[in-house]
Amino acid sequence: MDPVTTRSRRPHFVFVAATLVVLVALLTYPLLRNHFEAVAVLDQVAGKPIPAPLTHYTHAVSVADLTLPLPSGAVRARLYTPTDNPNAPALIVLHGVHHMGMDEPRMIAFARAMASTGLRVLTPELPHIDDYHVDASTITTIGDTATWFSANTGNHPVGILGLSFSGGLSLMAAAQPAYAPHIKFVTAVGSQHSMARVAAYYRTGDAPRPDGTIEHLTPHEYGPLVIEYQHLEDFMPVGYSPQDLAAQRLVLRDHLYEDPTRERGDYATLTPAQARLAHRLMSTTSPTTQALLQASEQRHLDYATSVSPRGILHEVKVPVYILHGEGDNIIPAAESLWLASELPHGALQAMLITPVISHLDMDGKGPSTMDNLRLMHFFAQLLQAAQS
Repeated sequence: MDPVTTRSRRPHFVFVAATLVVLVALLTYPLLRNHFEAVAVLDQVAGKPIPAPLTHYTHAVSVADLTLPLPSGAVRARLYTPTDNPNAPALIVLHGVHHMGMDEPRMIAFARAMASTGLRVLTPELPHIDDYHVDASTITTIGDTATWFSANTGNHPVGILGLSFSGGLSLMAAAQPAYAPHIKFVTAVGSQHSMARVAAYYRTGDAPRPDGTIEHLTPHEYGPLVIEYQHLEDFMPVGYSPQDLAAQRLVLRDHLYEDPTRERGDYATLTPAQARLAHRLMSTTSPTTQALLQASEQRHLDYATSVSPRGILHEVKVPVYILHGEGDNIIPAAESLWLASELPHGALQAMLITPVISHLDMDGKGPSTMDNLRLMHFFAQLLQAAQS
């Protein structure tokens, strides 16, 4: 080969190689950035400092309290906005069954962390769920919130991330034609597929999977106590008075609200008969209480259907992301397997069952480095969808 020709071609090859490197960098940078942002989110949620090199990928966040004028009724809400991008893409984050609702510290930390990646994050206060009642009316509140947020962010569809039972209800909202155009995607974290199956799990500890196998767990007392609190009349003795019912509801509420001082005070005011009943209701594994739980399940099968995505997921046309803690003993991870099995082809974008989290806390047992990397990748995918 002519040496002159070889020398003249070498710059051309270098230029092509350099161009390819630049193209690959441009194509992969957004997802690479999302992975850095995912690390920042997970560190903030875990209460850890963000590594110094990753602070470049986070934004300062302003917070404003709002009242949403929804057709289903006015709702308190809080908006987290990146200060340098007031028109950032929109994401709704929905709290689970907790009396503090949008004010729960973990909820605030998570919403702020997500907003720090460049998202406008709205956290509405969901009626009923903030008093430990999983109610079908919440589906309407979720759909109306998505419609309102979409209309107030340039008429673009908005992402929804639902925690615990709110995730299942969010999928039910997305299945409704009136709400679907306003929803970009749904992420269900630790959510239910069948409320009836979850209620049965609270009694038996058995979590059936779609493949026919059964996982056995020790249910957290929180689950059956929420059922008792929601349908307390089912657990009262014959001839009970309104005062008896009110007394039991107060003690149960104190217990669920994690207020031991008030619980002890209210317990001290019970009559001997009321105290015996309260003790029995708190003993969720006793044969008597188990029988009452089973009878209550059968009495409220229609209610269970009204708050279960089971049977309607074929109507979901938006992308879906599913995350569940492997050792979740409040809503078993098998429920996410059922969700995935029923979604229409192409709807499920990502799914992860991980030991890094329990129900909604990052306190799983013995996660490996690979487990942490998988969780990081899941959040990177989620952030990519939210920011697109």
